[in-house]
Amino acid sequence: MSLATIALPRPEVLSFRRRALAVLAAVLLLAAATVLANRVLPGWAYPVCGTVTAVALLTLARLSGLRWAEIGLDRRHARRALRFGLGGFAVVLIAFGAAIAIPPLRVLFHDGRIGSPGFGQLLLLALVRIPLGTVLLEEIAFRGVLPALLGAGERWRWWPVLGASALFGLWHLLPSLALTENAAVGATFGGFPLPVVSLLAMLAAAGAGVFLCWWRYTGRGLLAPMLVHLATNSGGLMLAWALVAQPH
Repeated sequence: MSLATIALPRPEVLSFRRRALAVLAAVLLLAAATVLANRVLPGWAYPVCGTVTAVALLTLARLSGLRWAEIGLDRRHARRALRFGLGGFAVVLIAFGAAIAIPPLRVLFHDGRIGSPGFGQLLLLALVRIPLGTVLLEEIAFRGVLPALLGAGERWRWWPVLGASALFGLWHLLPSLALTENAAVGATFGGFPLPVVSLLAMLAAAGAGVFLCWWRYTGRGLLAPMLVHLATNSGGLMLAWALVAQPH
C-alpha cells in the first residue's frame, strides 16, 4: 500500500480531538484545584493555587490552538472591556449601597464565614486572596478558556456558554456546603436539607455564570466580568466586615 492511499485524519477532526482532550484536561485541573483550595492547602496558599491554575489553563488553551481573542484577552478590545467593567463595578456598588440603606436588607451581609479579621487582614483578603484566588481563576476558566474550548470563539454561542456555566455551578459544590452560615441564607433555607441548599446554590452560580459570560462577550474581554466579580466579592466582603465584625 502506497503512502498516497493512506487515509489521514482531516484537520477539523484533529482540531476537534485536540479541543476535546483540552476540555477534559481543564476540567480535571479545575477539579484538583477546588479540592486543594477547599480541603487540603492552608489558607495562605489559596491565591497561589488560583494563580498557578489560571496560568496552567491559559497555557493549555494556547497549546490547543486558541487565540488570545477567543479567550477574551485581546488588547484590541481592552478599552471597551475596561469601560464595561467599570460600569458594572459602579452598578454593583450602587446596589450594595441601596441594600445598606434599607435595614431589612442588611441581613444579606451577615455572613459568619468572614470571622472577625483585623483591618490589615481584611485588605489582604479583599485585595489579594479574592482577586488572585477567586476572580482571576474563575474568569479565566469559566468565561475565557472553557467557553472557547467548547466552541464559542469570539462571540456568544449558547451551548458553549451553558456548558461553561454548568461547570461553574459544579465548581461551587464545596463552598456551598458552608453557605448556611450566611444569616439570610440560613433564615430562608435553614429548614431545607443541606444537599438541597447546595443544589440551589450551584444553580444560582450557574445562572450568574451565564450573566457574566454575557457581560464578557458584550464587553469583548475578560476584564469586563472580572471587575464585576471583584466588586461583588471584595465589595461584599468589606461591607460584611463593616456591618458584622465591627462593634456598634
